Amino acid sequence: MATRTRRSQRRTEALSRERIVEAAVELLDAAGEGGLTFRALTERLATGPGAIYWHVENKDELLGAATETVVAAALAVEPARTPDSPTGAPDSPRDEIRAVALGLFEAIDEHPWLATQLATHLSRRPWGSVAPRIFESLGRRVRALGVPEGSWFVVTSALMHYILGAAGQNATNARAGGGGLDRDEFLDATATAWEELDPGDYAFTRAVAYQMRGHDDREQFLAGIDLVLTGIAATHPPDA
Repeated sequence: MATRTRRSQRRTEALSRERIVEAAVELLDAAGEGGLTFRALTERLATGPGAIYWHVENKDELLGAATETVVAAALAVEPARTPDSPTGAPDSPRDEIRAVALGLFEAIDEHPWLATQLATHLSRRPWGSVAPRIFESLGRRVRALGVPEGSWFVVTSALMHYILGAAGQNATNARAGGGGLDRDEFLDATATAWEELDPGDYAFTRAVAYQMRGHDDREQFLAGIDLVLTGIAATHPPDA
């Protein structure tokens, strides 16, 4: 009897909504949206489709749940402590915004399907749970920066659009090489092509082409965040 009970408990745990969503994320990471089918999911979970349909109604719901799970984990990232930061010292809103931004950047980089799903949520279902969750996380920090209330929406929107746009573009670039090129080879080929542009029409592009080689995407992204935050501080000073 005890053995039968333990087996029943293991089956219940394996077929929980959380386990199903976890398996869905694994399939999405491995094969993209096209690889996420209920057949593949039942094989991975060693169960029947009826047990899965008990927890999720269709693929759209499953994609939404997977997106929510990954985003929630990304937003839970805490600011990195520097060697000179005293233990337990409160983080500034600026540090927290950088941590949220980097958490989303790394999540989109780690999960190739996420950028498309986030774009879908923002354009088609902005009233769902994903967009408000990100907006709330950023908005609370924007408010804590002292930005005047009349600018909360504009400032938070600008931050959100930069973070998701830049992170999504980076993820696309990381997989854009094709033809067997790795990232460094792809960047070198692009820089070389820029350097060969007409000097009369593309003087600036030619001048900075070399900087593309070997640049750090993460550092570039955070530099953009710092530029946005500096602009916020300069153009939206705290209420007196």
